[in-house]
Amino acid sequence: MEQKTTTELKLPVFVLEGSVLLPGAVARLETDAAGLELVRGLSHSDDKRVVVALSTESELGVNPIAALARVEGVGRDGGVIVAATGRVRVIEFDDEGKVPSARVEEIVAPAAEGTEVEALALEARRLARDILALLPGVPAQVGQALDAIRDPSALADLLAHHVTADTADKLKVLETVDPVERLRLVVAMLVRRREVLKAAHDIEGAVQEKVSKAEREHILRRKLEAIQNELGEGPASDTDDLAKKLGELKLPEDVRSQVDKELARYKKLPEQSPERSVARTWLQWIAELPWASYTDDNLEVDNARAVLDADHHGLQKVKKRVLQFLAVRKLRGDLKGPILCLVGPPGVGKTSLGQSIARAMGRKFVRVSLGGVRDEAEIRGHRRTYIGAFPGQVIQMMKKAATKNPVFLLDEVDKMSIDFRGDPSSALLEVLDPEQNSTFLDHYLDTEFDLSQVMFICTANITHPIPPALRDRMEILRLAGYTLFEKVNIAKRFLVPKQLKNHGLDPKKFTIEEEAIRDMIEKYTREAGVRNLERELASVCRKLARRVVREGAEYTFTVKSDQLTEFLGIPRYRPATSDKKSEIGIATGLAWTETGGEILTTEATLMKGRGKLTLTGKLGDVMQESAQAALSYIRSRGAVLGLDEDFYRKYDIHIHVPEGAIPKDGPSAGITMATALASILTKTPTRGDVAMTGEITLRGKVLPIGGVKEKVLAAHRLGIRTIILPRDNEKDLADIPEDIQKTLEFKLVETMDEVLQIALERGDQPEVEKEYNKDLNKGIPGTVAH
Repeated sequence: MEQKTTTELKLPVFVLEGSVLLPGAVARLETDAAGLELVRGLSHSDDKRVVVALSTESELGVNPIAALARVEGVGRDGGVIVAATGRVRVIEFDDEGKVPSARVEEIVAPAAEGTEVEALALEARRLARDILALLPGVPAQVGQALDAIRDPSALADLLAHHVTADTADKLKVLETVDPVERLRLVVAMLVRRREVLKAAHDIEGAVQEKVSKAEREHILRRKLEAIQNELGEGPASDTDDLAKKLGELKLPEDVRSQVDKELARYKKLPEQSPERSVARTWLQWIAELPWASYTDDNLEVDNARAVLDADHHGLQKVKKRVLQFLAVRKLRGDLKGPILCLVGPPGVGKTSLGQSIARAMGRKFVRVSLGGVRDEAEIRGHRRTYIGAFPGQVIQMMKKAATKNPVFLLDEVDKMSIDFRGDPSSALLEVLDPEQNSTFLDHYLDTEFDLSQVMFICTANITHPIPPALRDRMEILRLAGYTLFEKVNIAKRFLVPKQLKNHGLDPKKFTIEEEAIRDMIEKYTREAGVRNLERELASVCRKLARRVVREGAEYTFTVKSDQLTEFLGIPRYRPATSDKKSEIGIATGLAWTETGGEILTTEATLMKGRGKLTLTGKLGDVMQESAQAALSYIRSRGAVLGLDEDFYRKYDIHIHVPEGAIPKDGPSAGITMATALASILTKTPTRGDVAMTGEITLRGKVLPIGGVKEKVLAAHRLGIRTIILPRDNEKDLADIPEDIQKTLEFKLVETMDEVLQIALERGDQPEVEKEYNKDLNKGIPGTVAH
């Protein structure tokens, strides 16, 4: 059959997303204000025709075959009521105006005649009646209405519109103009729908039959159980096993009373009762907890020292604390477990140190990560009234440990957060208080559990997110970053053997020279710990493993320093050097971050202006106030520094701290900014081999700061050899390794005058000053390029 087309029309278009309108159907369309305005305009027109098309990703923008419809009006809720009357072919689609439009031509379907058409129409009506019979509550008038439709083409469109099917199937019906082909598609859709409804009907019947069968089974099992018990042939029930296990436990008196009551209640509950499974789960938790199970502590201090030294290089402060605990425990057997908090940058071995402590003491080790925990129930558990309730992580880990005195690691304790479900850090107050945790109450157990023999170890990168009440209950032990010497030793003793083993490489055939490890640390990593170093070593081992597969099992290789580029690519960092250039307006400060110490370069420049102070580099409020205090100090010492009395009225000053995307805050950059200002105003270069840290007051006093060890290690790592520190921080130098101290010169100061005496270059600097004056006269910021 051939389809016929009429002349072209240009009509408004309503675009549908994910649905198809078929001829003979009436539908309500959502539209915007422009669409409603169009419909109201059509209500006064004789031609109320519109096109309803499916949106597509094609170049045309809509499906090429669409429905021709007549606007019937606007519904009460603002939707447009349309009645589809035929099909059109979209020649051109335009969506630039307020309402999309299209140039279309109407498609006239050929006449539907012949015995095949009649047979298909008859089959379609029969399938539709079958579907109606499977749907509950459908009136008989619907089936009678099907018989009233005589046109096979209209019947196909109407059934395709109402049957549940995919949009793609309905679109295929819309695109099929031949009535015979269209009826075949509709019959296939009806067959699929009837089979789905039949399957659903059969499943529902099977479920009802299964429920009835389960009830009969339950009654028969109860009768069988009674008969077996009467004859003495019944096996011991699970209830008897559970009661026997509970009876053998050494429970506290109050817990024993609660367990006996719950067990008696459990035995009386019918098997089909939901309460029975809840009670049984609770009793099983009680039975599996270590109420009186202990591991014997290995109190030999020498053995513990050997284990800790074998597992970790350095970390002497933490090791001494563990050995002190063992010594006191040996003298006094009932010592409660300490609450330690290991604070340090990532990769320094906080988590693995907890495992080593457990191994040194001969205790079990369990770990809970608190990063992202924001629900109090994660610590204390859920009450049994809730469906699916279970104990908190503390009780769960005690069950896993199967002993009452494990080493319990609470990892990332500074990463907890608070929301409407409670504050987990507050729930930890009881857990980490030696005076209270002997009576820890989990919401699920609803009975006290003794945690006083547990050795709790917390880890954190920083302490300020930890609430003060929780921090007060812990003994803080700070782990600073490793020195280059320590990293090399850690790599040789632990990381290289570990990675060779992980990659199936024989340590006798493959080695990495110490110089190569040193260059790997300096040129490919910049961190306080050794996590990235381990990744780089793993990368080298992977490439070696590939060579073994290619060359054969007899292949051997030694990685040397000059071969690192071949294994790891171009170095990511420039090697540290102490040959720093002296420049005007630039001072080197020291900063502390979560990942350890860092160098903080501070730049200052002068521009002709009216005394405006500009601060950039994403500085926090405290750091901005330090800059203002530094400027006030410089103004107060203007005469001593040889500055004009009104210099601040002639120039604008700009202080910038590079890496502007990174937030910075704190008072320790005060003397650094003051030094940069003094340098730019006096045109005196600052020494490039000097770094400094300290808080400044308006009177020029230098106050103590924190993170001294991390800052000193950062300066040493980058080749700086002279460090200016507040005199009150002299006590912190004891934490710095002796081998590092020997390579550094510490200048301890009390006033800003002493800082400038050390940091500023003395003597004539004709070339630098001449270059500076030339730039300033040109209106260019007077600093040498950094």
